[in-house]
This record gives sequence, C-alpha cells and structure tokens, in this order.
Amino acid sequence: MASPTIKRGKRHSSGKSISVAGMSFLGRRCAAWVMEVYLVAISGLVPYSIAVYIESHSSSQRVPLHPVLAKVEEEVAQTLALPQGENPRQVPPLTNVFLGLALAMPLAVTGWQLYILTRTGRTLPKRWLKIRVISTSGRTPSGLQILLREGVGKWGLPLSIAYLLWRYSALFPNGGLLLGLSGVMILLEGGLLLLSPRRRSLHDQIADTVVIDTRHSLRNGSRANRNPQSPNRPSVTVEVPSDYAAYTRDNGNSHHAEPVRAIVLSPSLEEPQANLWLWMRRHPGTTLLVIALAGMTVILATFVGTQVYIQSKTDQRESQQQQNQEFQFLVTQLAATSPDPLEQRKSVILALARNEDPRAIALLVDLLGQETNLSVIDTLQQAFASVGTRALPALRQLNQSLSQQLQSLNDQNSQEYQLTAWRLRATKQAIAKIFLLHNGQLSQVNLTRIDLNQEINEMAPFTLVGEQLNLAGINLENALLNGARLGGSIFSSAGKDKYDDTSDDLRANLRGTNLVQADLTDAFLSGVVLERANLSQANLKGANLSQAQLKQANLSSADLLSANLQQASLEAASLTGANLTGVQLNKANLEKANLGQIKAARADFSEANLIQSNWQNSDLSAVNFSGANLQQTDLSSSFLKGANFRNAKLENANLAYSNLSQADLRGANLAGANFLGVSFFNPETSRSDNFLKAPVNDQSAAIVQGVDFSEVKNLSSSQIVFICQKGGIHPQCNLK
Repeated sequence: MASPTIKRGKRHSSGKSISVAGMSFLGRRCAAWVMEVYLVAISGLVPYSIAVYIESHSSSQRVPLHPVLAKVEEEVAQTLALPQGENPRQVPPLTNVFLGLALAMPLAVTGWQLYILTRTGRTLPKRWLKIRVISTSGRTPSGLQILLREGVGKWGLPLSIAYLLWRYSALFPNGGLLLGLSGVMILLEGGLLLLSPRRRSLHDQIADTVVIDTRHSLRNGSRANRNPQSPNRPSVTVEVPSDYAAYTRDNGNSHHAEPVRAIVLSPSLEEPQANLWLWMRRHPGTTLLVIALAGMTVILATFVGTQVYIQSKTDQRESQQQQNQEFQFLVTQLAATSPDPLEQRKSVILALARNEDPRAIALLVDLLGQETNLSVIDTLQQAFASVGTRALPALRQLNQSLSQQLQSLNDQNSQEYQLTAWRLRATKQAIAKIFLLHNGQLSQVNLTRIDLNQEINEMAPFTLVGEQLNLAGINLENALLNGARLGGSIFSSAGKDKYDDTSDDLRANLRGTNLVQADLTDAFLSGVVLERANLSQANLKGANLSQAQLKQANLSSADLLSANLQQASLEAASLTGANLTGVQLNKANLEKANLGQIKAARADFSEANLIQSNWQNSDLSAVNFSGANLQQTDLSSSFLKGANFRNAKLENANLAYSNLSQADLRGANLAGANFLGVSFFNPETSRSDNFLKAPVNDQSAAIVQGVDFSEVKNLSSSQIVFICQKGGIHPQCNLK
C-alpha cells in the first residue's frame, strides 16, 4: 500500500507585515504595546495640536467653547488638579472642530482596536508582530475577557492605584509626578510576566488569557484556531520524522519511505461554556424560587418607593400651601389699616423677609422701588439683609435700575432725585450687610455692574466697608467700587483640595471694575483677573498681586509700596506716578506699560517682560532689572543709581540723560541703545559734558567691565574714555 504523501502548501499572508527576524517574543510583545499606545496618542495629539495652533494664530471672530468640550475640559481639570481659566473660553470656530476630533478620534481608534481584538485576538500591531491573545482554553477571548484584560488589568488597576497614591499623598498636585507614578505602576503590572512560568502578566491572569507566538505556527494548526465553533471536533496529530525530507530525496521512491510514524486521534478536552438556560432546566425548583423571590422584591420595592414619593410630594404640597397662606395674609396686612399703620407696615415687611415663598423677595423689591417714607426704606434694607444671599440677584437688578435712574435725573434738589438716591443707598447697605453676615459664602455670587460707589454727600452717604472680607470667587466684573475700604480682604483662595493653582481655586473676577481711590491694603489678589480695572490712586500697600491679570489696567498714582506682583501680567497697563517702592515684579509682563514718573526704588523686575514700556522721569534707584527684557524701552531722564542690569536686554532702549551711577551693566545687550547725555557716576553733579570729563570716583561709577558698547548710539568722547578706562568694549578703545 502506497504511503500517503504530505503536500507542503505555501503559506499566504495578507495585510501589513513587519519583519520580526531577530526579535524575541518578549520584545515583540513590548513593541506591540508601545505601538498600540502610539496609535491612540497620535490620533488625539494631531488634531489637538492643530486646534492649539489655530487658537493662537487665528484672527477670526471668537465663539464660546462647545458645551461638551467645556464640560470635558472642566472634568479633566478637576480630576488632574489643573488650573482652569475663563469659562466659557472664547475660541475660533475651527478650534471647536479640531478639539472635537481630538476627543473623538482616540475613542474611535480604541474602540476599533478592542473590537478586532475580540474578533481575532489580535490588534493591528499584534498582527504585524505575529503575536496573538487567546483564552487558556485555546479560543479567541470573549468580550468580557477583553474588557477585564484591557480595561481592568492593563489600564484600570495600575492607573487607579497611581492616582490614589498621588491624590492622597504629598505628591499632589504635581502633575508630572502623577505621570511618572502612572508609568511605574504600568511597568510593574506588565513586569509581573517575568515572574510567571508561562510569561503571563497580571492582566492576562485576571482575564484568563495567554499571549502566544504565531510566527512558527503550522498551517493546519492555524486552521484549527480559526474554527473555534467546533468544540467536539477531534484533533489529529501527525508525527513526521525529522529526516523525512532527506530520506525521500536520497531513496527516490516513495514506497521505500516511512513518512508517517503515528496518527493519533483524540477528542477535544475543552470544558463546555456555562449555559444559564441549561442550568435552569436542570434545577427547575431553585429557578422557580429565585424568580418568585425576585418578583416579590420588585413589587415590595415599587410599593415602598411609591409610598415614599407620594408622602414627600404631600409634605411638599402642604408646605407650599402653608407658605402661600402666610404670604397672602401678609399681603393683606400691608393693605389693612391700624392705629399705627407705619409700625404695622414695618413689622409686615420684616415678616415677609422670613417667609420662604419666592414671591416675597419680588414683593420686597417692588416695595423698595416705590416707597417714599425714609424709615420704611431703612426697614426694607434690613429685610433684604436678613434674607441673605438669596436676595442678591433681585437686589442687583434693582441696584442697577436705580443707578441708571439717578444718572438720568438732573435736578439734585428735587424730591424724586433724593428718594431715588435714598433707595439706591438702601440696596448698597443691604448688599454690604450680606457681605459681612455671609462672609466666605459668596464664591458663586454674580454682582456684575453693581453700583457700590462711595457717596460722600449728606443726603445719602455710603462707603463700602468690608475689611478682611473673604470675597474669593465673587463676580464683580465692571462693578463700581470707588472708595471701597477692603483692606486685608481675600479675593483668591484654594478650593476644597487646599492647594493653589488647581482647578477648584476660587478667584474673584474684577475685570473692568472701578476701584478708584479704593483701600486694598494687604489685600490678597493673587491670580485675580483685573484686566481693564481702574485702580488709579488706589492704596495697594503690601497687597499680593502675584500672577494677577492686569492687562490694560489703570494703576496711575496708585500706592504699591512693598506690593507683590511676581509673574503678574501688566501688558499695556498704566502706572504713571505709581509708587512701586520695594515691589516684587520679577517675571511680570509689563509690555507696552506706561510707568512714567513712578517711584520704584529697590523694586524687583528681574526676568520681567518690559518691551516698549515707558519709564520716563522715574525713580528707579537700586532696581533689579537682571535678565529683564527692556528692548525699545524708554528710560530717559530716569534715576537709575545702583540699578542692576546684568544680562538684561536693552537693544534700542532710550537711556538719554538717565543717571547710571553705580549701575551694573555687565552682560547687558546694548545694541542700538541711546546713551545721549548718560551719567556714569557722581549723581549729585549736573549731566553736562564737562562733568563727564571730571575725575572718576570708583565707588560711584557704573560697572561696565566687559560690556560691549560698539553699537551704542550718541556716545560722547568723554563717555568713551570712561568706558575704555573701566574695561568696557568699544572700537575706539583700541586706538592709541
């Protein structure tokens, strides 16, 4: 009988393939993991980078960030303790499109990879690198196994542990440490395969899966793996001698060969999958009992829930009826006559303030807008104060209406003007009392465009006095707070996590607020938005304005003695005549700011952005400008004795007629700077050219050793002599 011949068919492969020659099995597993992460990351980073570029370079009209994207951004910021800016953020329309793609694309790529992993046991990188995930029974893993493997074991467990360790330890809120800790936990989870005899990582053990090498799989073995739906199909094992090919080649005739040593047929030993219907058929009594108990539980829960809901609605209805009856009674009492109608009216007004009916506040507003009796107006003010923060929205609307009405009246001696002023004063006093009574509970209060201006006339005097108030998180955008006394008040604080610069920080919004002559001594305004705010003649001694947003703010003649403005943004701000003595402004942004005639002795402007700012006729003695960017800055006629300009950028700066005695210019870039009439020493002498030829006192002379003056403009011959004598660099120094 002729021996059967075994044909060796050519193995065909489809799809993309990567050369895996020389790569170990463990190396290919790691490479596949890196490629999977890379595919997801790149799908989100590309559209996100485009969105950021468009946002920073587009000049198109801005629109609010899409609500879904804003919510995602808010949740991410809260989870990772990231600082959160203006909400809703204004972005170009295309930014919304690409940010949406940056959110959707990683989800789509992840979903597709999980889908094909469930169907074939291989993601695209696993297919390229010839590895596969199977269950321990040899089948393609189920959807539940993939969920346990990828969602729980590989990512969920290590990232959750890393987050909890970060969140409740001294590492919080440093985001870089969270990233590093997450990487360590993921490596530890995957590294457990080195301790497993079957090279199974923790996520494989959780999901009951194993990763196999398909690089050397036999064709018939691959076919068997592709037909997992035949659990009872017998397996066939054909054992072929290792020298079979050589043997048949040497002998030539097939009848001399023994190609098949043994054929073994064995049934599959795979365990049948759990079947709920089969279990129910085998245990009918238990099934009936479970169904009966479940049905009774559902009926009982429905009955109890219905009764609780009905009772709560009944109680709510009764409470509303009681409030309504009380409200109707008080309204009736307002119209009733009595021996002392004025006192009765006052008592009814105070009773309305205690009523929980929402119509009570609206009625009090109407009464205040129409009342002509000054004592009753004072009573209404007390009523609003007793209502608390619930009254603020209605008070804000009435305050704005009365303020506009007062501005439209020309005759200040008329009765209408006096009554309107008194009513406006009542709203201001009520709001001021609510500030005091509910201190620290105003983080969500909206008082935009509120009028709390100081009034010094005898008719309706008012001054907002709230020293050491906690106004963190309050919205006072475009409010009028002239002459307010808020010394020591807090306008910015950490949120519930007690850490600064995180998503839950409470920062007041003072954008466009009028704070002329306001007293903000020792106030805490760190990170507060003060763009376009008017702080002229304000007292800001010792105030903390670090990281505050003061773009286009008016700080002219403000007193900033010993204030802290580190990293504050003062772009295009006006500080004419301000007192900046001892102020900390290192790394602040003062581009195009107007600081003419200021007093800033010993102030710190190190590494600040001072491009095109104006400092004419200012006192800048002993100021620290080290590392600052002073390009095109006007420092003409300024007193700069002892100023530190080390490593400063002074290209094209104007220093004409300034006093640089004892100033340190080492490392400064002076290309194109104007040094017309600059005095390098002896500040007590005039700036005439004759003075520059006088003997130099080393103790009062500027430090110019090693400084390059080659491209400096308007240097006189005596100035060049001084520069050369003191070790400066100039082309004429080499001439004999």
